[in-house]
Amino acid sequence: MTAIHALTEPLSLLEVRPSGVHGLGAFAALDLPAGTKLGIYKGRRFSAVQAASMDWDRALTYLFGLSDGTLIDGGRGGNAMRHLNHACEPNCEAREEHGTRGRLQLSIHTLRDVRAGDELFLDYALTVDAAEGPGDYPCHCGSSRCRGTMVAPST
Repeated sequence: MTAIHALTEPLSLLEVRPSGVHGLGAFAALDLPAGTKLGIYKGRRFSAVQAASMDWDRALTYLFGLSDGTLIDGGRGGNAMRHLNHACEPNCEAREEHGTRGRLQLSIHTLRDVRAGDELFLDYALTVDAAEGPGDYPCHCGSSRCRGTMVAPST
């Protein structure tokens, strides 16, 4: 009888490949039940003061703002989580949580069951300055409920 050995690395839950929505996307590597934690959004961190002084490329950013005012730039030292594209009817969500050292971090979880090969999406729900409008951030998700923008809906 052969012994079954545990994997030394966790099985990757997603793969990055070209997306029909935008550039590269993140896709489920296997069937994922609702509530699956895909991982932690990684990248260089900036304080609110540092972020305000940066000259960001509006065309392509991998930025996530946290409630404590810090910003995570997935384009600098990030991981595959940065490739989750926007959709108005997402199948994933970002959740703030405290890591083992007490630092606020962002984890990505599935909202519903996802089949292997399906693209994984977040609703970016962007907040923008008064000088910008929803039309400055068009959405191309193709959903029947598409609001036409990645900007958060008005409340």
